[in-house]
Amino acid sequence: MGKNPDMFANYKMSARAMKYFLLAYEQQMAGELEAAIVNYRKSLAVERSAEAFTFLGWTYSFQGKLAEAIAQCHNAIAVDPEFGNPYNDIGAYYLQMGKAKEAGPWLEKAKKAGRYDTPEYACCNLGRVYELRGLWPLAMREYQEALNIREDYLPAEAAFLRLQILLN
Repeated sequence: MGKNPDMFANYKMSARAMKYFLLAYEQQMAGELEAAIVNYRKSLAVERSAEAFTFLGWTYSFQGKLAEAIAQCHNAIAVDPEFGNPYNDIGAYYLQMGKAKEAGPWLEKAKKAGRYDTPEYACCNLGRVYELRGLWPLAMREYQEALNIREDYLPAEAAFLRLQILLN
């Protein structure tokens, strides 16, 4: 079901806040979105963390509430501007909304964030922005950058190969 809790080892929150966060994450991954929202909010009541705000936003995105998801990401950035996830998520939500131009600056910020474990996501999402805007060489550069970070990142590999075929 959920990922290994060690993936959250670098997250900045107290043990009590983390307890609610992990419970919320498991509920979110199980599709129990309302319960997850309650427990992310409990985590935030114990301690405001960029991580809990970001994941609360992610849960709202599962419900199609993208404006609320973006608002929670802004809360996360206010708590910790170095945490990369909310920047990427805002960009991804704008992509979902069909607003590729608005997504780009957020994805660039994600790539530059000081504390971001998965920058390949931002590179791949930025590649999508460029691809949607018809800027295929820039898209390929971003997909390649994602693969340089994580060579087994399948979304970037598939997108890179697709564009390579189209350009040749």
